[in-house]
Amino acid sequence: MGGGKIMGMTMTMIMTMMIMTMMMMMSVYGQDYGDAFTKSILFFEGQRSGKLPSSQRLTWRKDSGLNDGKDVKVDLTGGYYDAGDNVKFNFPMAFTTTLLAWSVIEFGNFMGSDLQYALDAIRWGTDYFLKATSIPGTVFAIVGDPYADHNCWERPEDMDTPRTVYQVNTTFPGSELSAEIAAALAAASLAFNSSDYPYSQTLADRAESVFDFADKHRGSYNDVLRQVVCPFYYCSSGYMDELSWGAAWLYRATNKEYYWDYVRNSIHNTSTAETLSYRDNFAEFGWDTKVAGINVLVSQWVLTKKLEPSPFVPDADRFVCSVLPESPTRSVTYSPGGLMFKDGPCNMQHATTLSFLFLVYARYSKHNGRQIQCGNVVVSPDRLIEVAKGQVNYILGKNPLGMSYMVGYGNKFPKRIHHRGSSLPSMEAQGDHIDCQGGHSYFESQDPNQNLLTGAVVGGPYPNDSYSDSRYNSSQSEPTTYMNAPLVGLLPYFKTAAS
Repeated sequence: MGGGKIMGMTMTMIMTMMIMTMMMMMSVYGQDYGDAFTKSILFFEGQRSGKLPSSQRLTWRKDSGLNDGKDVKVDLTGGYYDAGDNVKFNFPMAFTTTLLAWSVIEFGNFMGSDLQYALDAIRWGTDYFLKATSIPGTVFAIVGDPYADHNCWERPEDMDTPRTVYQVNTTFPGSELSAEIAAALAAASLAFNSSDYPYSQTLADRAESVFDFADKHRGSYNDVLRQVVCPFYYCSSGYMDELSWGAAWLYRATNKEYYWDYVRNSIHNTSTAETLSYRDNFAEFGWDTKVAGINVLVSQWVLTKKLEPSPFVPDADRFVCSVLPESPTRSVTYSPGGLMFKDGPCNMQHATTLSFLFLVYARYSKHNGRQIQCGNVVVSPDRLIEVAKGQVNYILGKNPLGMSYMVGYGNKFPKRIHHRGSSLPSMEAQGDHIDCQGGHSYFESQDPNQNLLTGAVVGGPYPNDSYSDSRYNSSQSEPTTYMNAPLVGLLPYFKTAAS
């Protein structure tokens, strides 16, 4: 009897230790995708410009940019600051809005009560773009003087730098900017189709008119605005991909054959220098280059309707093979801890955007019962989902440092992010004006940021998995809207799959 009691106690202790060990492992590697999803949307409230609504949850942010557009007699209030500065760059803002809308289109049924917040995030962008495209033949491109802004370290609520407005028009066109805005409006029209049909129609109608302007008045906004976009990483590599991207979204939104013909003709007409080069850019997707996104997006109806798959599906497959770790044609690299890397600053944008495409393409492929061939490697849709999940897990803390790269998620995350509003005292903490140079002491401080920009995903670690938590290192420590937007689709899917 006594031996039985001892054995029972021993077994109980062993089981308790096993449970505690599992709980410790869960605390390190288990992810609360629902919490991360909620926070990923909350981040966008911290990036808002304009008059903030009473429903604002990130309450340390206050109204800003209330006179935007005044110098051109157009209301250009609203929209988003794209990163840690106080300029509104409409090109990456439009791409952000497109991805937010695509996230709702594909994964809205997994979002639960956060769906309305996701729609609010989209509407904050599209309401602004309706203003930015309200004058026929003109599209507003930037609000704020990038040079003056980047020389200052001040809260958006305190801005005393010029709020210069830059535009493209029929004389000085910017097709990549205009076509990306058209894509954003078209995608958003689908996102709002069931919840606000009149608004959805307004967005679709404006998308068509803006696309028509982008196509009929072709030219790169680089040629018009080079001095204010190229030094700040928003210099475009060309506009034919945006025109095809915009047309693809308009086809999905309107079902008009004209747009589908436009996409196919853009791809197959190889006689002009402007033609989109799939051979060169099939593996690229981000705020500048849309080719991989076009192929994945188009594959949805090409596969479903049994249309001619080439070049869209083969090139979507090639994109997968360029990223898949075990593929013989892989072109990306991976850190020892498993994070994918491509050339350029703010690497985390690649991990989020490409993972989003992997998940979307996996679902399209699975629905149509197909696998992907990478040389001698056969890839199932489930493998694509596994790769995407691995990238998300790395971002949330399953990495050699055991740290989350999302601010406010987990116990260990970046504390000194390169972000003006987050690093300076809030208006509630210090109501007195802090001028252009007055904030530099906060930038130089080694103290953690004073306000938590909850949900912000930073640029991420070095290729060896190390990370410098410093405002000086903007490539690693600065958040951007286009890095976060894909997570608004990825996280609710994994939240639902985990449950």
